[in-house]
Amino acid sequence: MTKPKGKPEIDADVVRALADLLHEKDLSEIEYNGEDWHVRVAKGSPAGTVISAPAMAVAPAPVADATKPADTVADHPGVVTSPMVGTVYLSDESDAPPFVSIGNSVSEGETLVLIEAMKVFNPIKAPKGGKISQILISNGDPVEFGEPLLIIE
Repeated sequence: MTKPKGKPEIDADVVRALADLLHEKDLSEIEYNGEDWHVRVAKGSPAGTVISAPAMAVAPAPVADATKPADTVADHPGVVTSPMVGTVYLSDESDAPPFVSIGNSVSEGETLVLIEAMKVFNPIKAPKGGKISQILISNGDPVEFGEPLLIIE
């Protein structure tokens, strides 16, 4: 059978094996790539599994703007990344509205999210003013050091 032109061939066994290894070793994400493809499996990530081939990315719909390729988010000049490993919270109480939403304008120093690390809630503040264009995490997600949280335009 010939694969459709322009679509990457997905090896479900590889994805399953990576997901099993992810859980077995209690990792938050794992990546595996070949000459012209790349697979990333992440736990608790809205982007989930990303499989890409040259000039093409396939992923479930993320929480925010899906018009930008997943691999360019980390390079975006307005990306706000996690300064620590922990659990991210979008509000200070479970029934409270989130600190920010897509489309909100924020000022420098305004609290964007909280990250709980070692039973301490650390406010992550806006490094600059602007408009929230993407939120890349969900409430209660585990985050790693340097992981993109949101984008301020």
